Amino acid sequence: MDRHEHWNSIYQTKAVTDVSWFESDPQISVELINTASSSHGRVIDVGGGASRLVDRLVATGFESVTVLDISEIALEHAKARLGAQAAQVHWIVGDICQIAELPPCDVWHDRAVLHFLTEPNDRRKYVDSVTRTVRIGGHVIIGTFAVDGPLKCSGLEVCRYDAGTLSRELGPRFKLVRELSHTHLTPTSKQQHFFFGLFELLPLLVASTLSPGSSV
Repeated sequence: MDRHEHWNSIYQTKAVTDVSWFESDPQISVELINTASSSHGRVIDVGGGASRLVDRLVATGFESVTVLDISEIALEHAKARLGAQAAQVHWIVGDICQIAELPPCDVWHDRAVLHFLTEPNDRRKYVDSVTRTVRIGGHVIIGTFAVDGPLKCSGLEVCRYDAGTLSRELGPRFKLVRELSHTHLTPTSKQQHFFFGLFELLPLLVASTLSPGSSV
């Protein structure tokens, strides 16, 4: 089963409120996005699926909101929930490792996509996509399982991160601005430890003088 079939199968067999990553209120993501873009610019939510984050972004009045997910079934759940407001969102069905171009953005948000990319080549494609899509000086928010988080999710192995390993994965153009730990409580009341990093995309010439994760 490929990635597309796997995630469609998940959303065909489970209610969106029963999946382990469900959040009734995506408070951490909203806080970090507002920190990254106080002027409510352009946001892309990578792996947004049926998440309720898009509802909050639309209600807040962001300039442009794009939601990308590999599962069209997940996106249909979000569209149905938003109703007429769904027309305000740019919806994209696709695999982040295969999409050639995405709309330019000020903020890239990813809660729990990168940690499923266990192949180095897939992670390189992911970082290339971030670099092409985010404007210079824009921000990247990535939430992954922490180093003491789960080893698997939805039957798939994951990579776990902290500030150092995530900074090295992204490379020297990404300056770590803020980091935080978060304990997510699943619908079955299990604890999952997450790491969130907020990064700024630096100009190439500035980044060339820095080591990964260093500050300016």
